[in-house]
Amino acid sequence: MNPADLPRAVVRAVRCAVADGELAATVVVPERVVVERTRPGGVGDYATPVAFQVAKRAGCAPHAVAQVLARRLAQEPGIDDVEVTGPGFLCFVLPAPTAPDVISRGIIDDIVIRDARGGAAFLSPADAADTSLGLRERVVRDCVLRLLRTQSDRAARGDLDGLAVAAVAERDGDVLARYGREAASWAMLAVPARETPTFGAALLLQGEASEFFRVRYAHARARTLVRNAGQLRFGPDAGDVDDAPELLRALADHPLVLEAAAHHRAPERLVRQLVELADALLDFQYRVLPKGDEKPSAAHRARLALAEAAGTVLAGGLALLGIDAPTRL
Repeated sequence: MNPADLPRAVVRAVRCAVADGELAATVVVPERVVVERTRPGGVGDYATPVAFQVAKRAGCAPHAVAQVLARRLAQEPGIDDVEVTGPGFLCFVLPAPTAPDVISRGIIDDIVIRDARGGAAFLSPADAADTSLGLRERVVRDCVLRLLRTQSDRAARGDLDGLAVAAVAERDGDVLARYGREAASWAMLAVPARETPTFGAALLLQGEASEFFRVRYAHARARTLVRNAGQLRFGPDAGDVDDAPELLRALADHPLVLEAAAHHRAPERLVRQLVELADALLDFQYRVLPKGDEKPSAAHRARLALAEAAGTVLAGGLALLGIDAPTRL
């Protein structure tokens, strides 16, 4: 099971538990649930608070709901273990993702569809020019609407009600003039909306000290690898890759990150994940192409497919942030 399949498995477990009478008939089965990567020091690989969402209508404690769901989910193929922690969190252990799982079973295709649907500017020109909104509020609201649109075509401005956005500090002056639109947008989206964004010289650096540069550079490197492979007369072909666990995990997690970022109205979650993905790709890039007199092999084609997939995800993620993904940098 891919991490992206977990939310549907959880919804199915709730539905079946209600149908079989293990949970009260008054329970409203959620259309979708949020599953996120477990925080450092937590239990398992992924966790969801769905039991808290269901417990009130079930007429019992979240822990009891979680126990019912855990028994069902433990029988799902592709889930190694399910554990209930705290007052009712469901925690999952999944097998390590493989390259064919991540690339060949539709995760990348699904991401491309989501990003194509959500990546276009969503605020109308009138909204974008609305002087009642500060610069950062316009940037954050636009990005959140893009994220919401990856989850539903019905996303609308009303979905932003209650979203509090801290303004750019006066001491930072005209950040668009100083840093440029894209670097300034990155800084405004890299911290939670309620927090004041920080700007610094690192935004303008063309080096590893800048997260903004690393993410865009990693995308450019992925495209360069594909071009260079073409010059060597081979192309990408999905297959097993056994030396890129961080990159595989970051790719497998991406659909969950999009869901959580949309649910929490939190673009900074996408920013953090793109940095993680970019760093994993930049570490992996040196193993993609043949070296010296080495001939292109099935392993090289599989590694190239993985790098190409990572570049696709980076491009889509940057588009959701309203930032271009250059093919050369």
